[in-house]
Amino acid sequence: MFDVQRFIEQCQAALLETDPSGAMRAILERTVSMPSEVLAGIGEPSRAGVQKLYTTENLTILNVIWGPQMTIMPHNHEMTAIVGVYSGAEDNIFWRRTGGSSGLIKAASARSLRAKDVAALGPDTIHSVTNPIPRLTGALHVYLGPFFTAYRSEWEPETLHEGAYDVNKNMRLFEKSNSR
Repeated sequence: MFDVQRFIEQCQAALLETDPSGAMRAILERTVSMPSEVLAGIGEPSRAGVQKLYTTENLTILNVIWGPQMTIMPHNHEMTAIVGVYSGAEDNIFWRRTGGSSGLIKAASARSLRAKDVAALGPDTIHSVTNPIPRLTGALHVYLGPFFTAYRSEWEPETLHEGAYDVNKNMRLFEKSNSR
C-alpha cells in the first residue's frame, strides 16, 4: 500500500541524485503504476482540492484532486514539475510565448494523461489543465521548489494576456468545482 511518509522520503533522497527530476519521475512512475495501492494509502478522492503532503524551499509534494470537467487557466511553475495520475484523467494544453514583449501565448501541443501516466514539465513549461471526465481525478504533483511562494505567471483564458499567478484565486477554482 502507498505510504505517504515513505514517498516523501524517496523524493527527498531523489533531490541528492545527479538528475533529481529523472529520479523523481522514476519514483512517480513506480508509484502510479499501481493506482489501487495509491488509492488504498491516500484514500478515494471525495472532493476537488489541493492537499499539501510536503513543502520546503526545494521540494513541494501535493495530492491534487481535479473536479469533474474542471479547467485551470494557462500558467507556468518556474520550476520542474512531475505529475503522476493515479485516478481519472487530465488533459494538458502546452503553450508557448509568441515572442516580443506582449506576453501573449499560443497553443503548441497537447497531452492526455490517464491513470498510470507520468509527465515531467520543465521550468519554462506553460500549460493549462482540464479534467475531461465527469468524475474526480487524482494526481500526485512533485515540484522541485516552493510551489506556493515562487513568483510565476498565469494567462487570462480569453485574451491570453500574462499576469501574476494568484495562488488564492486558483485554490478558489477547486472550491467552485465542489459547489457545482
